[in-house]
Amino acid sequence: MSFLSYQTLKKMLFKVDPETAHTFASIGLRTAAHFPILLRFMANQYFITHPMLRQDIFGTTFQNPVGLGAGFDKNGQYITAMPTMGFGFTEIGTVTPKPQNGNPKPRLFRLIEDQSIQNAMGFNNKGSYYMLQRLKKLYFFDYPVGINIGKNKHTSENEALDDYEILFRAFKNYGDYIVINISSPNTPGLRDLQNEAFIKAIFKLSKEITTQPVLLKIAPDMEHEDAVTLCKTAVEAGAAGIIATNTTIDYSLTEHAKDFGGISGALLTDKSYALFRAIGKELYGKTLLISVGGIDSAEEAYKRIKAGASLVQIYSMLIYRGPALIKEINEGLIQLLQKDGYNHISEAIGADWK
Repeated sequence: MSFLSYQTLKKMLFKVDPETAHTFASIGLRTAAHFPILLRFMANQYFITHPMLRQDIFGTTFQNPVGLGAGFDKNGQYITAMPTMGFGFTEIGTVTPKPQNGNPKPRLFRLIEDQSIQNAMGFNNKGSYYMLQRLKKLYFFDYPVGINIGKNKHTSENEALDDYEILFRAFKNYGDYIVINISSPNTPGLRDLQNEAFIKAIFKLSKEITTQPVLLKIAPDMEHEDAVTLCKTAVEAGAAGIIATNTTIDYSLTEHAKDFGGISGALLTDKSYALFRAIGKELYGKTLLISVGGIDSAEEAYKRIKAGASLVQIYSMLIYRGPALIKEINEGLIQLLQKDGYNHISEAIGADWK
């Protein structure tokens, strides 16, 4: 699939509503998984592996630093297809203890003029049991996988820890890392859990249950000082890393926004980078940092890396640009590293603070 052919496919997909288009794309990925020759062809087209980009993180090898962000593969159905798209790792979920339908439709919108997406999905997924069965089938699949977890919509704030306990126990032997999602704007009260007391409690709980690396994903709409304090609390409580950021509810970014749901894509680029940079300044070298939010080029990815990111994630810009974007970012990173005289990506990580 060339960039041109993806643009042709995109024109077709953009003629239907976004959630239907996502379903069509999902069917295509599941179908491709049954044709090894096609998977190999796509991997040869898009997957970049190079000694300069290869990293050992969480006891596994990441062949390149560009991963798929949570939200696309909510039920772990496309894990085997992600390397063929060029991704060095994938993050599945958000998965909740019980299956849930999510919020009423329509709940996914293209902001085409802004190269962005607005979603109010609400953690629609098939639940932890279904996800666990998917992961059990991939026991010998050697590819980095993160599991993004969240509470069910109707679980109260006082009972939220119970949901996360169920999820820690379910996935303690699966995946390469677990992400605590308390930053989505689409589950009522979820962002209220972004407080020091809850952070301390949930990481204390995770350490009692699992030896898996557990990371915290935060929202972009916090004051920088508050976000840094919260992240430092998480690290002190046992977090293995920070992922910044989730979607924004800053609807002033565009006149095309709805007044609900979270915005991702190009509109989020500057806001996400600014917060990530503040976090990187304080926490680079003290924990693993992953940057996500509006990354659309090798140059933007490189900015995040120099600000402290060991890994970056893409989601919304994949919809607009296709898998060629992942290849372009990885090839571009190699060129940027060489231009700056680095022999390995590790030398560039946190370069702004060295």
